[in-house]
Amino acid sequence: MSLESKLAVDRFAVDEESAHITLADTSGVPRKTLELLVRGCPAGLYRLNDDGSLDFDYAGCFECGTCYVLAHGTALASWYFPRGEMGIEYRRG
Repeated sequence: MSLESKLAVDRFAVDEESAHITLADTSGVPRKTLELLVRGCPAGLYRLNDDGSLDFDYAGCFECGTCYVLAHGTALASWYFPRGEMGIEYRRG
């Protein structure tokens, strides 16, 4: 079974009222740090725009903490696990 097939059976309960990850003002963050987020996120949720700004969509987050390790205190304003009953429910590991 492919990775994509396994992920397709996982359930994502997106908390529309409270983003569990928020971006800081990234205007002073080195581009290298932003590129680490883009390359490091296993869900591919970070996008670097042509103007150097960073976009992020927390829906589809694997809650692995990679972005926290790479950019906490620089590009991320906050990171915490979603509240109960929200976030990803792994069904195939």
